[in-house]
Amino acid sequence: MTGMATGDARSAPETALRAHLLDLLHEIEPWDDQERAHLRDATEWISSGAPLYRVRKPDVPPMHLVSYFVVLDEVRGTLLLVAHRKAGLWLPSGGHVEPAEDPWDTVLRECLEELHIPAAPSSIAGDRPFFVTVTRTRPPENQHTDVSLWYVLHADVDAVTHYDASEFSAIRWLSPNEVLDESVDSLDPHMHRFVHKLLAAWQSAEADEYGCAGACSAAAPRADGAGPGQEGGPTARIRPGRTG
Repeated sequence: MTGMATGDARSAPETALRAHLLDLLHEIEPWDDQERAHLRDATEWISSGAPLYRVRKPDVPPMHLVSYFVVLDEVRGTLLLVAHRKAGLWLPSGGHVEPAEDPWDTVLRECLEELHIPAAPSSIAGDRPFFVTVTRTRPPENQHTDVSLWYVLHADVDAVTHYDASEFSAIRWLSPNEVLDESVDSLDPHMHRFVHKLLAAWQSAEADEYGCAGACSAAAPRADGAGPGQEGGPTARIRPGRTG
């Protein structure tokens, strides 16, 4: 487990929470130098004793913890993005971690609130974070920094029939290639990097399952969204107005 700074007075529950967060970070295998730097920055922030949880919208404290969750249909090989009204971007679902809340419990809570389905861990990372980012929000007003743990869930495309229309104007199921074709300016700034890491993990998992030396092209979901033995086809989309 990664060590924490000492010398400041902390309650036993707070110490345990910070130790748990550090353990979660320690389990993340960084994809690239940028994720390695974000892991380092997040670890130093948690260890410093700085406040971790947002207590007043939108920016108090100016750096706080977020749980993202990317929903995958692992058979069709597509992932879900939401058109976030306030951010004006296509993002994964997610939300701010409440004080003393486990980030996975944030995922459980937000998945029900935003997509009206129970959170089901994917085969990619289970109930542990798969990716971490440290992101300064866009100017000009109320800028702050989100320390985001990215989780990966599984759901069938047909299971998501409603969403929180007060937060999202639309949702879209996209293949990895379709996400990579989107302008980075319309997405979370780290979305392309996440997709590259996800594709590599998908291929590695299929290689382990099927005993392939390399990528299992006949078994792994393809970047165009076609599942095993399927041809690429139209991406399913749900338009605004279908609320629960």
